[in-house]
Amino acid sequence: MYDLHTHTTMSDGDLLPTELVRRAAVLGYDTLAITDHADASNIRDLIKSVNAVKKSADIFGVRLLAGVEITHVPPEEIGELAELAKKSGADIVVVHGETIMEPVAPGTNLAACMSDYVDILAHPGFVSPEVAAEAKRHNIALEITSRGGHNRTNGHVLQAALKSGCTVIIDSDTHGPSDLLTKNARKMVAMGAGMTGDDAENILSDKTLEKILNI
Repeated sequence: MYDLHTHTTMSDGDLLPTELVRRAAVLGYDTLAITDHADASNIRDLIKSVNAVKKSADIFGVRLLAGVEITHVPPEEIGELAELAKKSGADIVVVHGETIMEPVAPGTNLAACMSDYVDILAHPGFVSPEVAAEAKRHNIALEITSRGGHNRTNGHVLQAALKSGCTVIIDSDTHGPSDLLTKNARKMVAMGAGMTGDDAENILSDKTLEKILNI
């Protein structure tokens, strides 16, 4: 089990990094990314802090990925900040997409999917065919989320991904203890977006991780 989009007390989450890892371990997760909200002010510090608890995660049997979610920055800065994150040691870079729930700057989705340093476009709202095509070209996954509000466009996101052939990821966008998904809940989120049971199992497998992380 994996979750590549979670938050801690380092941004707007409720849990310390190690507590989040422990709760995920108990639920059966073996891969977890901590991706707190980031801009130019805190990218390096976030990555350093997550790397500091990787030993604890290893003891609990969880492969912890140090990541960031680049959030509400001008689209013109997304590429350079994603590059900065990777060069600062980030294992994974998520960009906060144009969800219908927040005033994300127009052009954010496209800027994210034009970058060679972005791995996931989170909750991208009414993502366009152009953006989905660029996601495919740059090996960027479009996120299906369980997060309330952000998940209202899951069906649209899935259809855009299927038409372009780009990768889809299932994440929780966890902010608190109750947000972490059980194994069955993960599958229900996938199928609720319109996937068949077999498609859901495939996307929730290690094959998806291999595509995104190039492992």
